[in-house]
Amino acid sequence: METAARAGFVARGALYVLVGIIALRVAFSDDGGKQADRGGALTELADKPFGNVLLWLLGLALAGMALWRLSEVLFGQVGPDGDKASKRLSSAARCVFYGVVSYTVLAYVTGDKGSGSGSTDRQSDDVTATALGWPAGQWIVSAAGAAVVVTGLVIAVRAILRKYHKRLRMSEMPVPVRRAVDVLGVTGGVGRGCLFAAVGAFVLVAAVRHKAGEAKGMDDVLRSFRETPAGPWLLVAMALALVAFGVFSWACARWRKV
Repeated sequence: METAARAGFVARGALYVLVGIIALRVAFSDDGGKQADRGGALTELADKPFGNVLLWLLGLALAGMALWRLSEVLFGQVGPDGDKASKRLSSAARCVFYGVVSYTVLAYVTGDKGSGSGSTDRQSDDVTATALGWPAGQWIVSAAGAAVVVTGLVIAVRAILRKYHKRLRMSEMPVPVRRAVDVLGVTGGVGRGCLFAAVGAFVLVAAVRHKAGEAKGMDDVLRSFRETPAGPWLLVAMALALVAFGVFSWACARWRKV
């Protein structure tokens, strides 16, 4: 389980670094036609030498992350309160998430190019349109958007408060490494949280206006930052934050308590 978890953190870091790099290209209108989301990251890897091998490793590592989260559901998380129901529920949600991501990566590398590389913008539109068609669909979509906004804010606040300290073996790090991990953890966590909150905000707008097209996936949200008065620089800051979170994930692969 320890090996599976650490491999999963390496894979998570690789995805965020690739998305951040693509977002930097988008900021300067040199995206090469790739989406700044998970699908774009997979396409980026596939274009590299031994791309299929890298994708297999990525998919299997993410499956390892899902398996580790499942073990936390069954046996509890590390720490004195690891057996709490809320902790197990959190691990269950992460298990499902990483299981789905692993499946899309492995489906992509085995030939289903539409599975892993589909635009998150199109997927967001489709899911929102379906939900809005349900009875009380507008309320359901509003609640989902609000939940994503709150999740993003919680992620950002927890990063600012350095809540990740209790999950990392901070005392074993050399002082320069500890400082670097703090910079990466705070910067990356705040950027990731803001991105989640922005995605949720667009879902809320879609619900209020009853227009599925107003919902945006990761790619469209990142591109919308380029259209602000700050020009491309807000997108550059967000892209660098995503890269920082990716590198922080690699630090988790080394120092996380599992």
